[in-house]
Amino acid sequence: MIDDLIDRWRAQPPVEEFPAARIDDLRAAGLLAAFRTVAAGEETTGFVRVLRRIGGADLSLGRLYEGHVNAVQLVHAYGSEAQRATLTRDLAAGCLMGVWNTEPSPGMTVTRSGDGPVLDGLVLDGAVLDGPVLDGPVLDGAKIFASGAGRLDRVLITARDADGAKQMILADVAGMTDRADNRRWTVRGMRGTMSGRFDFTGMTVPADALIGGPGDYEREPRFSAGAWRFTAVQLGAVEALVRLLRDHLVTTGKGDDPVQRLRFGQCVATTRSAGMWVERAAQLAQAHAADAIPFVLMTRGIVEEAGLAVMEAAARGVGTASFFDGDPIDRITRDLGLYLRQPVPDQARDRAAAAWLTADRWGAEPWW
Repeated sequence: MIDDLIDRWRAQPPVEEFPAARIDDLRAAGLLAAFRTVAAGEETTGFVRVLRRIGGADLSLGRLYEGHVNAVQLVHAYGSEAQRATLTRDLAAGCLMGVWNTEPSPGMTVTRSGDGPVLDGLVLDGAVLDGPVLDGPVLDGAKIFASGAGRLDRVLITARDADGAKQMILADVAGMTDRADNRRWTVRGMRGTMSGRFDFTGMTVPADALIGGPGDYEREPRFSAGAWRFTAVQLGAVEALVRLLRDHLVTTGKGDDPVQRLRFGQCVATTRSAGMWVERAAQLAQAHAADAIPFVLMTRGIVEEAGLAVMEAAARGVGTASFFDGDPIDRITRDLGLYLRQPVPDQARDRAAAAWLTADRWGAEPWW
């Protein structure tokens, strides 16, 4: 099914705006309701393939889809039975979800019922209720780099409670375009994600919008090991670049040049190697293995290096033609160049190296 979608998208002009039509395709294919849980083994292999294929077709779409699945899995993992039932209904209705964590200073807060002001003397059905009536949790603050701002239906956000702990909240933001501001999202790549600012100030959410407990969002190993998903999306784009370079070399006859063949061979090797790391990282993460976190952190850097190497090779091998608007190599290079800028990449590699230095991380695959 995903292959049919990829073939259709490849026949279409590049999409620079929010990929609404392609999200509709994913919705019709049942992929928005898929992957609530993914067991290690064949299920994980299938999930990796879907992320790679989508990333290879459209990185903005891949970023939005990965964020959607992340939200779905977090709600399913930490939500109550009632919240899971609501999730099932929302997905059946075709809701598009996301996760927003990044925020401008001073940060985002949630005032729970009982922590803030109360409503006294509320009139209900013509009668004044005795005693105070608590309002629902109230949000204050905004999120930035919020992929899909103004276009998502549900979004899982984080906010500090009265104790300073980070709480997950599933907010219904369907149709709230007035709170979204994408005017500053003027980047060269990943334009279609519409990763702007969304202001939650004054928004009241139901009590059952609070997902899990304080600190659950950053609970390990899910928090760090879950990064394998975006490496799979990125890998798909790197693989697409290798295919485009190969097609160019064959079509133009440049493949007869040994320098070009050497460059292309290096691209194949580094991309295939990155693929092995991504697959292994995914399996360890989905199995909640003890060494999942350092392996995923190392994988981030390996995919980044593969992406940078293949982008440079494509630019050298194809030349000026790869920099024109509308050229698929230019489009992927712009998008991938931004998407690889995930938070603290150097710190991620350092943490991984430290883990291998201080403990035996080879597990069942010793090198000696």
